[in-house]
Amino acid sequence: MREDSEAYLAKKSFYDNIITIYGRNAVLEVLEDETITIHKLHLSNSNKSVAQLDRMVSIANTRDIEIAYHDKKSLSRISKNAKQDQGVALDIVLNHALSEDEFLEKNNAYKVIALDGIHNPQNLGMIIRSCAAGDVDAILLPTKNSAQISALVIKASVGTLFRLPIIKTNSLVKTLAKFKKVEAKLYTLSSHAKNSYRNEAYSSKTVFILGNESEGVSREVEKLSDTSLSIPMNRGVESLNVAVTASLLAFL
Repeated sequence: MREDSEAYLAKKSFYDNIITIYGRNAVLEVLEDETITIHKLHLSNSNKSVAQLDRMVSIANTRDIEIAYHDKKSLSRISKNAKQDQGVALDIVLNHALSEDEFLEKNNAYKVIALDGIHNPQNLGMIIRSCAAGDVDAILLPTKNSAQISALVIKASVGTLFRLPIIKTNSLVKTLAKFKKVEAKLYTLSSHAKNSYRNEAYSSKTVFILGNESEGVSREVEKLSDTSLSIPMNRGVESLNVAVTASLLAFL
């Protein structure tokens, strides 16, 4: 079927649990994983018939996934990456995605990992994997100044992305303030902090905030923090990769 891309994007904005990936290898790989819920397959009508694309269409038909055809310009609006989409895009449903209001309404006690400026997709995927395996109730992921869910993130998470609640926010500061308003304790991680993460008496409502790979937590977020914690290092090691830090907190 043909569909106007602007009408599609307007309609999609109502669904916060849908993410879009692009690129032929990535799209085919996800289509072949029947554990992942697919919303829609998008194809450029300028694509030439090749085995890889024929396989996508075959899988979509078998799985009863809607296929929409667009001109090249319209498809680029959907993929948001005209140079690398290779004429294909795929909408994936995050079944566990929810807003902060929905999360707070459903949970009276929780451990949340909030991400402040994590840019490396592989780090994001590994953080998600550790949090899914450990004792974490949700990840708080900003929609700006942060790596977003992509094929690389899905691969690094080894599919665990679809098992863990993801709270997406347009403003991390405002969302953290909302958590604080309901008496959640906010903890930032810093190599310069005097308090060890092992010695803290955590409340039933805990939010750990992990900052950018090189610059750490932003000033606005740091101002909201109740306490800054460190992970003690031995043998002169200065710090840990942010994904490793997330692993330690996930199993705390």
